Amino acid sequence: MEFENIILTQENRVATLTINRPKALNALNKDTLLEIKTAVELVGDDAGVDVLIVTGAGGKAFVAGADITYMLNINALEGREFGLLGQQVFRLIEAMPKPVIAAINGFALGGGCELAMACDFRICSHKSRFGQPEVGLGVTPGFGGTQRLPRIVGTGMAKQILYTGENIDANEALRIGLVNAVLPSEQLMDYVQKVAGIIAARGAIAVRFCKEAVNQGMQTDIDRAMTIEADLFGLCFATEDQKEGMQAFVGKRKAQFKGK
Repeated sequence: MEFENIILTQENRVATLTINRPKALNALNKDTLLEIKTAVELVGDDAGVDVLIVTGAGGKAFVAGADITYMLNINALEGREFGLLGQQVFRLIEAMPKPVIAAINGFALGGGCELAMACDFRICSHKSRFGQPEVGLGVTPGFGGTQRLPRIVGTGMAKQILYTGENIDANEALRIGLVNAVLPSEQLMDYVQKVAGIIAARGAIAVRFCKEAVNQGMQTDIDRAMTIEADLFGLCFATEDQKEGMQAFVGKRKAQFKGK
C-alpha cells in the first residue's frame, strides 16, 4: 500500500513504520495520524510480522510534535476531536498484541514523545531530546502525555516535565527510565533491529501474552493481575509453541516456533 507521509517496510518478520515528513521534522497532522492508523492495522493483521519498529526519517527528528500550523486556527471542538484522534491512534499501538519498539533518532517532543510512549519500549540515539512543551504554547498535551508519562517515569518527574515544558536529553531520559538504551546515531537502527530480531525468534504467542499480562495487570490490583497472569500462563500449554519450546530445551536444540 502506498502512503504519502509514512513508509512501511518489512524484513524477517519485523516491520518498520517510518514517519516520513523530514522537512516538517515529521510533525503529526491529521493525514499522518490516519496513515499511521492504517499501517498499524495492516501490521496487526499480517501473520508474517511479529514485531513493529516505529521511527522517523531525516536524522533530525523522530517526531518533533503535532503540526502547529494545523492547530493554530482550530476551535475548542476541533481541538478536542484532534486530541481524540491522536489518542485513538496511539492507543491502537499500545493495545496491539504485537510488540512495538520506538527507535528515536532526534527530537521526540509533544506528540512525538507521546507516540514513543505508546510503544512498548524506547531506544534512542545520543542526540535525542524529549519533552512535552505544550504549556509553552498555551495548551496541554492531547495525545496521552499526561497519562503515560507519569506511568513510565513516576508522578513527580512527570509533573516537572509537563509543568515546565522543558526538554531533557538522552542521558536524562535514560536516567529516569523513559528510554531503555542510548546509542550512537549510526548504531541505533542496527541495535533496534537486533533486539526486534531476538523478540521475533521467541514464541510469538508467549510474547504477545506477556504484553497482554503487563498491560492489563498495570491497570488493576495485584491479586487480579496475578489471576490474569495465571490464565495466560495456562493458555500457553494449549499451544504448539509451548511443546516445541520445551522439547527443544530438553533436546538441547534451537526451538523452531510457528506461532501456533
